[in-house]
Parts: sequence; C-alpha cells; structure tokens
Amino acid sequence: MTTDQQARPVAVTTPADREIRVERVFDAPRDLVFATFHDPELIPEWWGDGTTVDKMDVRNGGDWRFVSKGEGYETAFRGTFREVTPPERSVRTFEWEGMPGHVLVESTEFEDLGNQTRVVTTMLFHTTEERDGLLATGMEQGVNQTYARMDELLARLAAK
Repeated sequence: MTTDQQARPVAVTTPADREIRVERVFDAPRDLVFATFHDPELIPEWWGDGTTVDKMDVRNGGDWRFVSKGEGYETAFRGTFREVTPPERSVRTFEWEGMPGHVLVESTEFEDLGNQTRVVTTMLFHTTEERDGLLATGMEQGVNQTYARMDELLARLAAK
C-alpha cells in the first residue's frame, strides 16, 4: 500500500437528518472496484473479522447475508438488492440481525475516474436516532480499516 493510500481516510458526512454519506477514492478502475464490492469470494478479504458470505445473489431482488465471527462472538448482516447496475450503482437494504427491524437503505455509486474510482455510499435510516446510533459505534474507524484492506486487495488483483 502506498503512503497516499494510507493517508486517504473516508469522508463521512451527514447531509440530511437521516443520512450518512461515505466517500472514498480507490486506486483501481471502476469495473474492478464494482466487482470487488459484489464478488462473494472477495468480500471476506476486505470485510475482515472472520467474515463469510452465507448468501450473495447480486441482482435486483436478490438476497445477501454475511456472517462475522471473532473470539467469543458471531454476528450477521443481511438485506436485499433493490438495484444492481454494473459497474455504476447498487442499492440494497442493510440490516444487522442483532437489531431486527432496523433496516437502512444503502446506495453506492461508482464514479469512473480513469485509473481511479470514487465510491460514494449513502445510507438512509428511518430516524435520526438510528443514524446517530451507528455513528456512535465507531463506524468511521471501521470503514477506514475495511477500505484499507480493500486497497491491499485491489493492488493484488491489479497485479495479476
């Protein structure tokens, strides 16, 4: 990983009272970044924390479910793809199974910058309290760690 990549944190903003917006540029072409976000064999490499993909049906109406296991815990996340438009955009619901019924809608845009890709994810929550609850978990630090692992994976894939 280059020094530039290490110094490139995500930009997390709250553009509306029920939204979180996460923006980050990756040093890889859009097709590769989109594929890495949606390939069930690659997701465990960048999600980390003993993640396995239980289900990943990447199509409009397809379901997904990831399970993360660590020392003394197991947690899962699930949802349904509402829109998949390769390599430009995907929209899915996102629910942590530890808080059933608290479903957010996550829209991710993949902007082609040539040899780089700007990824902008907007999360829409039911309430401001739900949004603020996620922000309070240290979510920004977690996304930075996850995206740093993605940088390493993208570099390996590009070198093949």
